[in-house]
Amino acid sequence: MAARAMWKGELKLGTTKVPVKLYSAVQDRTVRFHILDDRAKKRVKQHMIDPDSGDEVPTEEIQKGYEIEPGRYVILTKEDLEKLEPPPSRDIEIVEFVPQAKISQQWYERPYYLGPDGDEKDYFALVEALQNTEKEGIAHWVMRNKYYSGALRAVDDYLFLFTLRDANEVILADELTKPAGAAPTQKELTMAKQLVEMLEGEFNPSEYKDEYRERVMEFIEKKAKGRAPRLKAVKAKRQTAALDSVLAKSIASLRKEKRAA
Repeated sequence: MAARAMWKGELKLGTTKVPVKLYSAVQDRTVRFHILDDRAKKRVKQHMIDPDSGDEVPTEEIQKGYEIEPGRYVILTKEDLEKLEPPPSRDIEIVEFVPQAKISQQWYERPYYLGPDGDEKDYFALVEALQNTEKEGIAHWVMRNKYYSGALRAVDDYLFLFTLRDANEVILADELTKPAGAAPTQKELTMAKQLVEMLEGEFNPSEYKDEYRERVMEFIEKKAKGRAPRLKAVKAKRQTAALDSVLAKSIASLRKEKRAA
């Protein structure tokens, strides 16, 4: 099935505007279950309950509050929240271009494709420019009443737009506790390098699947046909041997496999 655009806008670079369509670049395939009544096997509904009286609270009496200290809330009405929304816009404004290496991976949140919406000449000229300079643009835009910051880059001859996380959400490496254990020996470093080199290969996306989801869906399909297959528990193996011993065994095993091949 062909991808469907979820939003339309214009890339704004100074006085130049390039019409684009936004497509989701990922699809959530998480297994989701409905909550059912055990006897009637019908979906049950959730209600807001007063914890003191146990009575249901009507929708019109429900308010949103932000807790500023235990038991004390600032109430925000629907009108308050509407006034705080950013003004609507269709512009994706590029404010600057930076080298791709300047943005570390933890800043990226969700990927989108940006496809051309009519004027393909300017669109693909921008794609080529980003590819040749190995840079990405820092973008700001408003979509569905929410303000976003993002990174624009060229991927596989198309434009990719990643939403960026808020600075308050990102934990930088220099905030982590420094390693306190003994440094690896030269022997361990040499063997680790050999192991990395022997495992060198090509990235094949088809090999990386959610095995849990596949097991669950297979079980559901068979149970729907009147069968309930027994599944063996998946147990992770723990390695407690010294690092150099583990690496030595791994390298020996890989060498044996290569000779056999």
